[in-house]
Amino acid sequence: MAGGWTRDGAVNEQIEASIQDELARLRAHRAPSGESAYDCAECGEPIPEARREALPGVKLCVECAGGRERRPEARGGINRRGSKDSQLK
Repeated sequence: MAGGWTRDGAVNEQIEASIQDELARLRAHRAPSGESAYDCAECGEPIPEARREALPGVKLCVECAGGRERRPEARGGINRRGSKDSQLK
């Protein structure tokens, strides 16, 4: 059953797309794997052996990784402009 200006299933498609976007974002930020770098990819400083062994595939030193985690990440939100609720306000 379509509600308002949408076709059947449009709301479910939007919800599914939002879930898939979030899953893709989470998968991209999983723990690294593969061969670790010996030098940091950002600052060029050596990565300690203990860090390379603890996190296989690590490419950043502790300092650069911490700085990257503190930076805000731009994320796509839900497009509410076309919804009935936003048009009623």
